[in-house]
Amino acid sequence: MKPYKNVFLLLIMIFTLQSCNGQSKNKTQKERSTAINLTPPKGKAIAAFAEGCFWCTEHVFESVFGVDSAVSGYAGGHTKNPTYEQVSKETTGHAEATLIYYDPKKVSYKDLVQVFFDSHDPTTKNRQGPDVGSSYRSVLFYQTPEEKEIAQDVIKDLIKNKVFPKPIVTELAPLIVFYRAEEEHQNFVKRNPFQPYVRGVSDPRFEKFKLKTRLPLKE
Repeated sequence: MKPYKNVFLLLIMIFTLQSCNGQSKNKTQKERSTAINLTPPKGKAIAAFAEGCFWCTEHVFESVFGVDSAVSGYAGGHTKNPTYEQVSKETTGHAEATLIYYDPKKVSYKDLVQVFFDSHDPTTKNRQGPDVGSSYRSVLFYQTPEEKEIAQDVIKDLIKNKVFPKPIVTELAPLIVFYRAEEEHQNFVKRNPFQPYVRGVSDPRFEKFKLKTRLPLKE
């Protein structure tokens, strides 16, 4: 039985190394998240989405033409100013999320909702790829009744056209507060191009998105 035990332990190590949580440089850091003002700059708009590890999500949305920037953070929970370590323990109710700043004259909210569904699997509950737990759940946050209606209409079309083979489990939730994650998580993919999780998970997911989306991407 000992050889089987060693193989099992090896598989656990590989899974941990290739998960978003397993790649944090310093989970014991003292830095805490900070709440972001949800009033967008003049002429701009904001939107928030959760679709697994926020490193991947930020990478995807920042590639879309019309998106000015993306911020990794936490939303949908009950703990004030949570840390990455707390969120990873699944005790705060938060999901790893990304706040998008965009120009509504160049890209619409509906377009961003489509990006959301094109860049992850909305049929896996509390899981995205190797990342497992409620903090990796699929959530579409809305700020107005109009945004909620747009999201619902997109989901109806996806179901009608049988885009996904399994039921969509994405949550629709109001965006009440968004906490900016610790600095080490911002622009993670760009700053860590050779990191194992980036090479093994983020990059393949991004390439898959590029093949699927019909929206113009930045050069």
